Amino acid sequence: MNLLSKPGEVAGSVVGGTLSTAERVTFTTSVGLPDPVLRRLVGRPIVVDGQTLAPDVQMMLKLAKVAGPAVESLPIEKGRVALLRQSLLAGGEQRIGKVQTVETDGGKGRLYTPTFVDETQPGPLLVFFHGGGFIYGDLDSHDAAVRFLCEQSGVRVLSVDYRLAPEDPFPAAYDDAVAAFRWAVSHASALGADPTRIGVSGDSAGGNLAAGVALAVGKDCAFQLLIYPVTERTDATTASRKAFAEGFYLTGTFMDLASRNYVDPAAGHDPADPRLAPLYADIPADTAPAFIATAGFDPLRDEGEAYARKLADAGVAVESWRYSDQIHGFFNTIVLRSSRAAVADLAAALKSALA
Repeated sequence: MNLLSKPGEVAGSVVGGTLSTAERVTFTTSVGLPDPVLRRLVGRPIVVDGQTLAPDVQMMLKLAKVAGPAVESLPIEKGRVALLRQSLLAGGEQRIGKVQTVETDGGKGRLYTPTFVDETQPGPLLVFFHGGGFIYGDLDSHDAAVRFLCEQSGVRVLSVDYRLAPEDPFPAAYDDAVAAFRWAVSHASALGADPTRIGVSGDSAGGNLAAGVALAVGKDCAFQLLIYPVTERTDATTASRKAFAEGFYLTGTFMDLASRNYVDPAAGHDPADPRLAPLYADIPADTAPAFIATAGFDPLRDEGEAYARKLADAGVAVESWRYSDQIHGFFNTIVLRSSRAAVADLAAALKSALA
């Protein structure tokens, strides 16, 4: 069975065709200045809950204020384009061994293979779901981040697309995610994967889907890497959702927009449905070990950490780490020194767990 395209047919052209060299250089230079210089430019440090925002992150937020309207203020189609541009700008150009298009039962994915891997032997595989509030994001928006995670960890990554709202509201994304993981397990040989070492991951909304997959497939999942996942009810009022609702990239307005479009109010879904809010799930005994990353200045911080505690209380092996100087979205901001270091840490956790 030939599931894969020839390598080198995806990703790079998207980056080059969307952003100019001048845009890239200006942004990268601005956020890449030495920390003492950045501190003078951005002014007084931002400190909340005893945490100090990284200077390069503070600079990025400062630049964002003059870069154009917020994604959530635009019609969804235009917001999707704006978010893609932001991701391409902040992700930079990341080297990778090989990228191939994968034809799955339900759509397309991309298989990323690190430079140094023995392709004659089956190895570990991570199935990844992008974030974007269930209404934004695609394979391109997370291309740079997935390349970096793959190359740094030495683990193949299968990045999988899924249906977005409002065109396809809940439970479409959840159903697609579970089906995609099960497809990857059943096609492990064609993907170069050891079926006993297949993990799942995602950021934000993708982290929500990844958590749902881990609960649904049990022992078929070897590891879950959850990056600032959505785990609470849409109407939750955690301390972090209140404290960071404005000014730190992910806003309360964005989350409200995502919720209204993903969960059809007329459908009568229970907001505590575990497929929507894993924090309310019963945790099976065979749930995969987890590494859960949260960001200090993120509305989703508290619920991610609450989910780590819930898994631990259920007997699941869990490592939870708060990147206290980061905001929501650090996974995509590879050109920032502080964010890149955090994602390198995630790659190390993935390598330790699967490779």
